[in-house]
Amino acid sequence: MQNLINIETKNINGELIQTVNARDLHAFLGVKNHFKDWIKGRIEKYGFIENEDFVTFAEKTAKGRPSIEYAISINMAKELSMVERNEKGKQARLYFIECERKALEAVSPVKILNDPSAMRGLLLNYTEKVIALEHKVDEMKPQVEALKRISYSEGSLCITDAAKSLQMKPKALFSWLQGHDWIYRRVGGKSWVGYQDKIKQDLIEHKVTVVARNDGSEKLTEQVRITPKGLGKLSVLISE
Repeated sequence: MQNLINIETKNINGELIQTVNARDLHAFLGVKNHFKDWIKGRIEKYGFIENEDFVTFAEKTAKGRPSIEYAISINMAKELSMVERNEKGKQARLYFIECERKALEAVSPVKILNDPSAMRGLLLNYTEKVIALEHKVDEMKPQVEALKRISYSEGSLCITDAAKSLQMKPKALFSWLQGHDWIYRRVGGKSWVGYQDKIKQDLIEHKVTVVARNDGSEKLTEQVRITPKGLGKLSVLISE
């Protein structure tokens, strides 16, 4: 098989996978747009994620200036090739598919079991993954405990107080709740009302309060409040 584009093994998110230098792919595809504009545009348009689909690294140019390079996964390279919709893109995609096939053949279980050095490399790779996961669990423990405390606490909060607990501005929380179908205002109404599905899920509740008027009469006011369960749910959703 002809080596159309150089492929290297890189560590992405704790996993050793085949990657391609995005600049090399850009040159092979004959893209007219400048590389920097092309790669950033493609990442934004197709939702590629750093440290999952690609990693960046600095490399000095011939003039000694640092440039940002992108090591992209084979899957990302295939998709970038396909969206070009030309003969070069088709050729590159087929090439990457063939590279994947050969890579799978090279790591057959029988060969690994009979190769001590390959076994050591495989065990080392998985050991690194386990260590990385353990670190992530340790880092998340305080967040998990905080969510538990919120979920088990008693009493609901008004949206303003809930915003303080979530460390955000009340206006921003009102906007988020409205935009994600938690609360709304009836036509001509001034008070916020909770959506029924969120009430049934015990995420929000309505509190009716009796307020005394200056003339001695009374009026009922209704207020949307966030339950402890709702606050726990929001702390996860808003941080995503």
